[in-house]
Amino acid sequence: MVGTSRFTEILTEQEQLNGKRMSQYILKRILLFIPTLIAITIITFTISRLAPGDPTELKVGVSGENMKADEKSQLNQQAKDYYKQKWGLDKPIYMQYFIWLGNMATGDFGNSFVDNRPVMSKIMERIPVTASISLMVIAFSYIIAIPIGIYSAARQYSAMDRFSTFMLFVFYSLPSFWVATMAIVFLANVEYIKIFPTSGLYTLGSENWSFFEKLWDRAYRLILPVTCSSLASFAFLSRQMRGSMLEVIRQDYVRTARAKGLTERTVVLKHALRNSLIPIITLLGGILPSLVGGSVIVESIFSIPGIGQLAFQALIARDYPLIMAELVLAAVLTMLGLLLVDILYAIVDPRIAFSKK
Repeated sequence: MVGTSRFTEILTEQEQLNGKRMSQYILKRILLFIPTLIAITIITFTISRLAPGDPTELKVGVSGENMKADEKSQLNQQAKDYYKQKWGLDKPIYMQYFIWLGNMATGDFGNSFVDNRPVMSKIMERIPVTASISLMVIAFSYIIAIPIGIYSAARQYSAMDRFSTFMLFVFYSLPSFWVATMAIVFLANVEYIKIFPTSGLYTLGSENWSFFEKLWDRAYRLILPVTCSSLASFAFLSRQMRGSMLEVIRQDYVRTARAKGLTERTVVLKHALRNSLIPIITLLGGILPSLVGGSVIVESIFSIPGIGQLAFQALIARDYPLIMAELVLAAVLTMLGLLLVDILYAIVDPRIAFSKK
């Protein structure tokens, strides 16, 4: 009894120590986010300012039939100078950056050059749409990729394995903009098959519909965007899952489980699956920010009012405050994704410990 009690105390102390080290590790990573984020903002801020194009061009344009060309040019130049001074574009780039950085530290990303609305309010309006699509893409990708990868590994070199391998390589190689365009042409066109709507999130006149009717209408309209965004993700994850499972089922403990007479289903799903999921979890950190970047194409093609479409419109209009806010959001998602991967990696694999270094 004394030995058992002492063993329990040692386990408790070890768990507390691991929890403390994990907290210290998370705090250290969060502190490292600050210089990383500053470096990212310096690079993106400089590139955005040095890119060709002038945001004041969209604000000027004097029209007048009775005015001479030089008078129009003079008035346009005066308007440009006014907006440059108003937006702080007449200052050196390093001063513009420090002003922007100071405002960002207080949560103020400025106002949009296009409509003078606060940037954060415009982003917050679009986040629910992009977040819902991203979550559906992640869920759809993992739900399909894991079973396909398991089956392909368990039936290696079978006809189904060869067919799925070929199709997955095809899906992975297809660009999302081409898939979205072909889907609209052939699946949302009266000249071929009119199954899905071409654009938008809501049907005109749906304001008076019931909650479930609105929910079904929105889900129905998101089938094509979610499918087009998921093809490359689930194809890549399926191949990674197959490779990871093949590596695990060749290990000694799996052969021992088979030697004990366990069924292949039990061996694969109970003994091999957990260890084979470790590399798949690490890929989650790279999928999160890529979905925000990939949503630019899909949301623009399907006219979905999300963050991606907003980013595309900001790039066209040279809306610097909105562009920088979008880039900061993508950078934060990337770093949070990497931190989430480290935490999940330690949870799934008990051999991983946050050692004190």
